[in-house]
Amino acid sequence: MAEKTRLVHAPPQAVWDVLSDGWLYPVWVVGASRMREVDDTWPATGSKLHHSVGVWPLLIDDNTEVTAAVELQSLTLRARGWPIGEARVEIRLAPVGAGTEVTIREDAVSGPGVLAPRPVRGLTLTWRNTETLRRLAYVAERR
Repeated sequence: MAEKTRLVHAPPQAVWDVLSDGWLYPVWVVGASRMREVDDTWPATGSKLHHSVGVWPLLIDDNTEVTAAVELQSLTLRARGWPIGEARVEIRLAPVGAGTEVTIREDAVSGPGVLAPRPVRGLTLTWRNTETLRRLAYVAERR
């Protein structure tokens, strides 16, 4: 399990607004390259984002599903990125003064990604989520 936290200089509502706009997913999520469809109920539990991962022309169509959501507090996802596999991603928001502490916890849950040793997965996911949080902060702070 990899965990990374960042203080975003925007209130929780601004961060939640980015998370709840499924069309922005590839703007802040490292690896997501384009959106194909967003369920009308996003980010309600059971709703999905239909995205592609990779770099053109080597794109793979896949999806990410909400497994739990508490508005302004947390969003838990089952992110698919085959052929690498699937990951459980938990995003937590906590108000800190006028800003928001955002924490992402992620780990592989199925597929070949599970076979990588935890320390290797942890390093890769920590790097990825550092950049993901940086991008999320840029969008939330400048909207």
